[in-house]
Amino acid sequence: MTTFAVMETNGQNCDAIERAESIESKYHVNHLDSGLPRWLVEVSFVCYLLQAAFNWGPLMHWMEGHASWAMAVVQTFGPLVMYYGLMRGMKQLYRPMTVAWWIVIALNIAGFVPLLFPSLIMVLGLPVAVSLMLIYLPFGCAIAYNYRGRLRQVGIWMALYILISSIIPVVSFLLIGPESGLANLPMEIPTIAVIIIYGWAQRRVLI
Repeated sequence: MTTFAVMETNGQNCDAIERAESIESKYHVNHLDSGLPRWLVEVSFVCYLLQAAFNWGPLMHWMEGHASWAMAVVQTFGPLVMYYGLMRGMKQLYRPMTVAWWIVIALNIAGFVPLLFPSLIMVLGLPVAVSLMLIYLPFGCAIAYNYRGRLRQVGIWMALYILISSIIPVVSFLLIGPESGLANLPMEIPTIAVIIIYGWAQRRVLI
């Protein structure tokens, strides 16, 4: 093989490697440039930690009776900031899914009202909860299917978050009843843990 042929072959190999790396970078996403300051993302993650704490039965009942507004703000502010950051960051990707993000943001804003006024949960809570499941589950699966890396983890945990948060409380009520505290702790641990992990997955891709 001549020197020219070797050089040409090496050039073709380099081009193939560059194309492969370009395709991989298109799907493998570990970081999104949201443009949000780091302190805001960190505050949002703290809101997820507080939301997880509020999910413990006795504390939840106390917050609903004495500080429902604080619980509503915490449970709405954290996700809204994270979702807005993810939406902005994904605009640079080949499938930004902006419409789906706006739907998720709108539903979380709609969910603020029944959180703020527990008396409205029976009227607005169920429609909002069902709507969130209908969008979170396929949206999370779509993110996990289309991307790799840390962004894929966000999609996986989005789907798990809505499944665990929606199904386990119902199972808990059917098996244990309206009791809270130690009797219900085994059922509450997964719902608390999934909130923390979901918030952490979002934080990792935005920091």
